Amino acid sequence: MSNQARVKNRAPAPIQISAEQILREAAERQEQHIIDPVVKIHDAEEYQSHLRDRRKHFEDNIRYRREHIGNWVKYARFEEENREFERARSVFERALEVEVRNPELWLRYAELEMRNEFINRARNVLDRAVQLLPRVDFLWYKYVYMEEMVGDVPKCRAVFDRWMDWMPDDNAWMSYARFEGRCGHWDQAKDIMKRYANAYPSSKSFMRFAKWAEYEAKDVDLARTVYESALVELEPEESRQARVFGRFAAFEERQGEYERARVIYKHATKLLHLGQEGTQPPGEEEVSKWEQEKRNELYKAYISFEKKRGDKAGIEDIVITSQRAEYEKRVHADPQDYDAWFEYAKMEEENEIEGVDNTSKVREVYERAIANVPPSMEEKQLWKRYIYLWIYYALYEELHQHDLDRASKIYDACIDLIPHSKFSFSKIWINAAKLHIRRKDLVSARKLLGKAIGLCGKERIFTEYIALELALGEVDRCRALYTNYLKQMPHNCRAWSKYADLEKSVGETERCRAIFELAVSQSALDMPEMLWKNYIDFEIEEGEGDNVRALFERLLEKTGHVKVWISFAQFEGTEVGKGVATARDTFQRAHDQMKEAGLKEERVLLLDAWRVFEKAKGDAESLAKVDAMLPRRVKRKRMRTDENGAELGWEEYFDYHFPDDGDSNAGNLKILEMAAKWKQAQQAQDSSSSSEDESDDED
Repeated sequence: MSNQARVKNRAPAPIQISAEQILREAAERQEQHIIDPVVKIHDAEEYQSHLRDRRKHFEDNIRYRREHIGNWVKYARFEEENREFERARSVFERALEVEVRNPELWLRYAELEMRNEFINRARNVLDRAVQLLPRVDFLWYKYVYMEEMVGDVPKCRAVFDRWMDWMPDDNAWMSYARFEGRCGHWDQAKDIMKRYANAYPSSKSFMRFAKWAEYEAKDVDLARTVYESALVELEPEESRQARVFGRFAAFEERQGEYERARVIYKHATKLLHLGQEGTQPPGEEEVSKWEQEKRNELYKAYISFEKKRGDKAGIEDIVITSQRAEYEKRVHADPQDYDAWFEYAKMEEENEIEGVDNTSKVREVYERAIANVPPSMEEKQLWKRYIYLWIYYALYEELHQHDLDRASKIYDACIDLIPHSKFSFSKIWINAAKLHIRRKDLVSARKLLGKAIGLCGKERIFTEYIALELALGEVDRCRALYTNYLKQMPHNCRAWSKYADLEKSVGETERCRAIFELAVSQSALDMPEMLWKNYIDFEIEEGEGDNVRALFERLLEKTGHVKVWISFAQFEGTEVGKGVATARDTFQRAHDQMKEAGLKEERVLLLDAWRVFEKAKGDAESLAKVDAMLPRRVKRKRMRTDENGAELGWEEYFDYHFPDDGDSNAGNLKILEMAAKWKQAQQAQDSSSSSEDESDDED
């Protein structure tokens, strides 16, 4: 026959049976309970016969199932009911020969003797039982209970002492101490609890000892001593449990010692890092889920305590602790989250401002923050936020702690950390130099800025260094700095202009002119228009009209921009220039060149500036001449094309038609003008006819 599993038919049966039918059939087929017949005994002979029958029945059961203890117990119970105690004892002794290590059997044997007030026999049975099974607690409990019930305190104490030698569990020690308490021997009870705490040095034993001392012994000092001993004497894994601090603080609160409770809560918050769920402080073992829940409960209890018993400072301390825990969680999740470090340090600084000496905490936060160096030494982007941690740290030391030396050391450490061969930060150099100046150490500031020029060489460092020397009146040093500045950045027009302004401010006109000449002769400049403008403005201020004119001519050779022409013409119309006639000639020259180049937009700008000039300094005739040259704005269409020359569609644009152009489009413009006039005439005629019709209707 094949061993392969057969696929069962999982289809529903054609006839379905309900649960009600199943129950009904079970009730119908249930067998009736047969009641044993009532046996009536009339004389002693019948009684003895009945006993023989019952004993035979029990003996048969034992013979069939000798290991079944229930049969032995029922047999002994039967003999007990018939007051045959010797036979009952014999049954139990025979049962013990079968299974001597059954504690339930010993217990039933002892209860037989106790029910029938055979105290010594019960004592002997229990003594034999605890000697044979010393680790079975309920035998000991039954033994001491019997001795206490008969009022034999010394024997009960002796049994407890024998039991304690076997180092039972916590409940046994508590039972011994409560027994001594019931007897009024509180000193002995305290000694027992001390023995218990020494035998089991754990948080559980100390907590039970303290609870017993508070509620049962009514000894508050002893309870406080036990709590304190738990924090001092136990191992760290036992003492640093949330429930130890929670019960100690709750105990002090019940006793009205609110300050002591607050100290305990604060110590627990600092030691157990309460409120910092999700973060694992370095150097500590992982906390179990159950312990973390207990710590959260302890933290909530602390908050509730401060709300009930604390003042404003205590509540604020709770809030700050909560915020600190949140920031710790953020920085633990991402140590390179510099925004979190900024907010963390700012929170600690604000806490210090409110009157709490928090200097060490602020410094600790900053030191931890700056220890998280960006992972890459190649990308400057990662360092931009990190650098501000050093700056804020130094500013804190300078402004809040007034420790300029420490702030200077912070800047020095930051400068040593930055990879200047890859990139650098001018703000660090400048802030460090300004700090040296505030320390009245000018030599160090100059050395640092000189080193910055060599390692960093940014424009801002030059400008700050020059501003420093200029404020000190060191013009020669400024000239030397500008020389180095322009050697590194000859294209920087702002540097040339500032250098020239320096020479002009000290009255060195020729040096200023020479600097401008050297500047405009450079092959590459970043903002040449600014440089030429400053040069021209300088010559205008000096009243050198010929030099200004020559500069404009040189500039027009380089560029024919319309703004240059306008400035040139406006200059000629000033007192330094040759007059209005020369200005008009300049405008005309510019107009002719732009007309020749076909620059319509530039011609419009030029004519607008010329018209404004004529309004200011010309007469009606010259103004009319310029107005006659103004173009007309015309809307036109053209085909748009893409990069490949494909047509994209028509678009409208505005074009300018100048009266003096005389191009082929003049005829078309005349036709358009005539069409526009005809359309206006038609609209006027239509409006007049409609008004006549309305008047006829009124008549």
